[in-house]
Amino acid sequence: MRLRTVFTDYGDSRAQMRIDGEWYTSAAFDVATLLMRPDWRTTSGVWVAGRIPQRVAPVVVAPAKIVCCGHNYRAHIEEMGHPTPQFPALFAKFADTLTAWDSDIALPGPAESVMLDWEAELAVVVGAELRGADRDTARAGIAGYTVANDFSVRTWQRRTPQWLQGKAFDATTPLGPELVTSEEIDPADGLRITCRVNGVEEQVGSTDDLVFDAPELLSYISAFTTLRPGDVVLTGTPGGVGSAHKPPRYLRGGDVVETEIEGIGVLRNRITVPSTH
Repeated sequence: MRLRTVFTDYGDSRAQMRIDGEWYTSAAFDVATLLMRPDWRTTSGVWVAGRIPQRVAPVVVAPAKIVCCGHNYRAHIEEMGHPTPQFPALFAKFADTLTAWDSDIALPGPAESVMLDWEAELAVVVGAELRGADRDTARAGIAGYTVANDFSVRTWQRRTPQWLQGKAFDATTPLGPELVTSEEIDPADGLRITCRVNGVEEQVGSTDDLVFDAPELLSYISAFTTLRPGDVVLTGTPGGVGSAHKPPRYLRGGDVVETEIEGIGVLRNRITVPSTH
């Protein structure tokens, strides 16, 4: 089963479900709102006549929580020269960071002083309330998976030991294009995850290279904060980020970044430069 959120011609947004190859529209504001309904998997009483979307929105428009895990792929940990972590290295994002799968990503300043980097990521969308959940409960509470890119402003990230400021620029985290439900796909099977810059593969990894997989992350996070339907957890990035190049390589205006996870979908985002006016 696949879900997505679209902006409609009426100036609002709606969740959609793909049924027999066709997209049907819900009255729910977005996928997160839809997941709060106990009957969201059914088609009776929830779905309305289709509205023509203006464009695709982030899968979840305004999650209450976005929790991210850094240094979680063994290959990425190795290239950065860090030891394998004993516990997940977590940080948060804000809903304002989210954008659509095909949106432009604006450099927050001159390219040479920004050091904008790519980070392909598997994103988990929570489908049930989780509080102090064990691994099995956490697994059952996963609604599904989607694609993200945690575009990172390295100059800001490195100002302090805390990463937040380099990860929280507005509209720099595309999320989509669709959510694939957990009964249809399992990252433990080893899904190929790639990031291409101007058609060149910079990151190639597999979701079975995660140190802390999705159920373990949700269980760990739910020990200190309650996760609810529509919350998003980013699971980390594989090896091949720009800052690990020798010399480091960063994104510039006009670059096109494609982020793909096998069986889920592709993000295509163009990097733009700030206006001088």
